Amino acid sequence: MTSSATELATRHCTNQTEALGDADIKHYLATVEGWKIDGGKIAKSYDFKNYYETLAFVNAVAYIFHAEDHHPDLAVSYNRCGVRFDTHSVNGGKGGLSINDFICAAKVDAVFAQRSA
Repeated sequence: MTSSATELATRHCTNQTEALGDADIKHYLATVEGWKIDGGKIAKSYDFKNYYETLAFVNAVAYIFHAEDHHPDLAVSYNRCGVRFDTHSVNGGKGGLSINDFICAAKVDAVFAQRSA
């Protein structure tokens, strides 16, 4: 089992059909700082100085989502972007959380950290 956000960020999404169990969700949630469970999804908001920075972030992470073929719900405003992940293909198409959600969460955090550096 992956033990750090850095390790998660190096992985790639794969086809997932089974949702993670509660123990695995708890473990992976502890590795991605600031992410919370919200309505069966993992969610986090990122704050920016202005709309330009917000859109630059959205464009950067959109590239990752496309490459990983795993797409979140985004809520974009002037100086904030909310990101919410779940995996639609698990639980017989009913949705739930898979490792892919945590892989992408770690990748999004890495992009945000580079922006702040």
